[in-house]
Amino acid sequence: HDDDEAWHVLEGELTFHYGYHTETVGPGTTVFVPAGVAHAYTATDDARYLIILTPRLSALIQALHADREPAHQEEIYRRFDSELVR
Repeated sequence: HDDDEAWHVLEGELTFHYGYHTETVGPGTTVFVPAGVAHAYTATDDARYLIILTPRLSALIQALHADREPAHQEEIYRRFDSELVR
């Protein structure tokens, strides 16, 4: 909720979903998502990209990788002031 996030596409494509808007971007494109904007993204199999994260979002990803139990995800997201949008 309180963290900005950005992606820079090196190869392949990323598709971003923001509410009712969908955008597909390719190499050389940078996408910035400001704090508070619900979003999701998918990547093509050949995609390579850089994610620019705040320390809190980096810790969230580490926690999700450390505990892959689906029943724990909601609590993990909440701990890092975030939530999973489905």
